[in-house]
Amino acid sequence: MLTSTWSNRLLVDHSVPDCRSSVAYRGALQGKDAHTVWVGDVLIRAEATGTDTYEVNRNLILTDGARADSIPNLEISTGEVIGAGHASATGRFDDEQLFYLMARGIPETEARRLVVRGFFAELLAKIPVPELRDRLGEAIEARLAHVLASVGA
Repeated sequence: MLTSTWSNRLLVDHSVPDCRSSVAYRGALQGKDAHTVWVGDVLIRAEATGTDTYEVNRNLILTDGARADSIPNLEISTGEVIGAGHASATGRFDDEQLFYLMARGIPETEARRLVVRGFFAELLAKIPVPELRDRLGEAIEARLAHVLASVGA
């Protein structure tokens, strides 16, 4: 996600025994007014014994002023779960990575693209449907090309 304002909310509702869920969300923010709010709600009902669930939100801040907020929520109505957790991390674009790549002759635009692509690569690699994985990868590339062209990088 490279945008000025974005909001995402999800609900994972575990209502039967032995449920499994894994939510992984990633975002990249560009612009001084860029802001995202991610709300991840996980409900484990009393009858959902043996549930194993985890949600993670990672954000890459590409420019000063951008902001990412995470609000993970777990509501657990049984004491018999395998696992239930969440994590969130937001970090700045690493100028040292950019310097490293540029010092090896990679132009700045391509170096920036490589760093952001690397941020999304792990998540894309987990998508088992090749057509969907390729389509999402192409969408990320198209958005990167647009954003990098607009900032003159």
